[in-house]
Amino acid sequence: MKIVRATATHFAAWPNITFLELTTDAGLTGLGETYYTPQTACAFLKEVLLPQLAGRDALQIEAFWRASYDASHVYGNRGVEMRCLSAVDVALWDLLGQHTKQPVWQLLGGTSHPAGVPVYNTCASEGYAQGTPGSPRSSATSPRTTPDDYGQWSEGDAGLLAQSLLDDGLRAMKIWPFDPFAPAANGQYISKPDLERGLRPFRQIRDAVGDKMEIILEGHGYWSLSAARTIAEALEPYRPALLEDLIRPDHAKTLAELRRSTKTPICASELVLTRYGVQALLDAEACDVVMTDATWTGGISEARKIGVLAEAHNRGVIFHDCTGPATLAASLHLAAHAPNTWMQEMVRAYTKGFYRELADHSFELKDGRLLPPSSPGLGLKLKESARRRPDATVQVLYERA
Repeated sequence: MKIVRATATHFAAWPNITFLELTTDAGLTGLGETYYTPQTACAFLKEVLLPQLAGRDALQIEAFWRASYDASHVYGNRGVEMRCLSAVDVALWDLLGQHTKQPVWQLLGGTSHPAGVPVYNTCASEGYAQGTPGSPRSSATSPRTTPDDYGQWSEGDAGLLAQSLLDDGLRAMKIWPFDPFAPAANGQYISKPDLERGLRPFRQIRDAVGDKMEIILEGHGYWSLSAARTIAEALEPYRPALLEDLIRPDHAKTLAELRRSTKTPICASELVLTRYGVQALLDAEACDVVMTDATWTGGISEARKIGVLAEAHNRGVIFHDCTGPATLAASLHLAAHAPNTWMQEMVRAYTKGFYRELADHSFELKDGRLLPPSSPGLGLKLKESARRRPDATVQVLYERA
């Protein structure tokens, strides 16, 4: 089965998402996705990856992954190169599943979580992370049709948010209240008043719902080791479930120092790409839970290997999603299969909002869990109504003559 056409679909309302569709000579179309720098991603796909795929059997996914990864050593394989390979890999797994008439989780070896995958809610709002990397983060400014989870914990009452999430069946949440205080000293120091302000939502949650809600702290890599230790120590009375990326995971031994200084488990990190980067974290005993993003780290093929590597070191794995519907679908296939899945990340404001607008899967939550799609392949397609949106553009990246 050969690829005869490849297209990239982009929506101006969600400027960071690139949807990749690969169509075969058998009439099947596989869907992939990646996030950030869509124009750069399309250029790399068109110039480098898709010519490598031309003429190959689309079902030989591992061989293509290896050849493409090895070729990328010439110009780097940790940025847009890996995100583009991720999009292609997910689309190829979608094609394999459609060809064999099996969902991806079944092709991986079946499910380890027949009741569904436990999830946590990243408490963002509709427009979160839609800007250009390096620019200030923001929540949506347009009228919202979904819960303003970000505004509720950052400016309102995080206890009320926790109760709302519990009412929706969610028992774990992630927030990042210390981020605004990092720029004052470039993350080297946090003042006592800022520390107290950052603790406010943790106090509100524990006062409102006690230990019914697990709380994860996201740090976005903004802090030095000494400041991170100060924050971690102050948080211990509130019993957070995880500390994620309080410091950048660039130096595994430094992260291991943080881990040794706190009782709270350390999660790292979707920012570390491929099994080789994760191996360095594990060798340094730098984390308790491994997080990876299927559409950044090399697709379903590589994310599966990272999950197995974490399992071999008696660590749990989380599959990251604060991006798009195909990423969440791919992640759910992986999370359903992996026996060491700690939880799956989701964003309630996305699954109740634009994910349903763009894709034909509703991601229904039941008792704090999500089931992976059951249709063949990825089990997710772009809606025809989405393709007709006035802000939709489709670019042909490859077409066999």
